[in-house]
Amino acid sequence: MHEGKLELPKDKKRGKSYRDATFMGVMRKTLLERLKKEIDVPVAGAYGYITKYWREKIGLGKSHINDAICISKHPYAKPLDTYYLTKAVRHHNRQIHKTKFSKGGIRKRNQAPYLVKGFRLFDKVMYQGKEYFIFGRRATGYFDIRTLDGTKVNKDSISYKNPLVTKN
Repeated sequence: MHEGKLELPKDKKRGKSYRDATFMGVMRKTLLERLKKEIDVPVAGAYGYITKYWREKIGLGKSHINDAICISKHPYAKPLDTYYLTKAVRHHNRQIHKTKFSKGGIRKRNQAPYLVKGFRLFDKVMYQGKEYFIFGRRATGYFDIRTLDGTKVNKDSISYKNPLVTKN
């Protein structure tokens, strides 16, 4: 294949990318050394095989929360009842114009205004007594609202005029 005599079919993928794991393997030691210099708290590395051992010994399932409990070196301590779920969201849509021009070569903007009827992207709203987040906006005032994990509320958009939608 490297000599150019053999070629992979176009529909076949090479497989999973290990870019993140490679980066952590290269940077782990540097990151730990820098943390030790910056912080007055003891810093030590943790490895997956150790957390897996403790998880299986205690009978916990695989999750980020359970991994954090095992890494703390106090796996039998009673965990808190409150967990915080965070989601990384984009701050800008860098694509200013749509990819395909309309007839006459006129470029259409690909960005909705920052504020639409007083609402913006990722605002928390109440709808039917539950909290949701705005994932998409239309200039007409219709929104695509979802839960934090991305589950859609319903297939149609919700209007800002809907009495059940209130900014939270």
